[in-house]
Amino acid sequence: MTENIASIDQRRALRKHANFTAVVTDVISGQPIGHLGNLSANGMLLISAQPPRAEAIYQVSLSLPGLGSAPQVIEVGIQEQWHEAAASPGQVWAGYRIVAIDDRDAALLDAWLEQPGQG
Repeated sequence: MTENIASIDQRRALRKHANFTAVVTDVISGQPIGHLGNLSANGMLLISAQPPRAEAIYQVSLSLPGLGSAPQVIEVGIQEQWHEAAASPGQVWAGYRIVAIDDRDAALLDAWLEQPGQG
């Protein structure tokens, strides 16, 4: 994977590892597109069985634990930035930039990112 200056700048936000199972679902098709690897205020890493289309845009939902009595579901628009084969056969790592998120979901994401040890 090669990175240009723009992609390096986009990755400056603190990324929080997901040490829980979070299935990321395509809102339009209702199908899972991958498992969350890490998440930041402006992007995410997904581990998938199939590579996404280059620069594809998806509307996805995922559940964030530790924000009250029940996990909170957020919905975001994401755009594929890169993908490559993972070390495990049949898996693909893909980096996405968040391109759309409403104020409520952004506040929930920020609160989750600020929690120590909840990732």
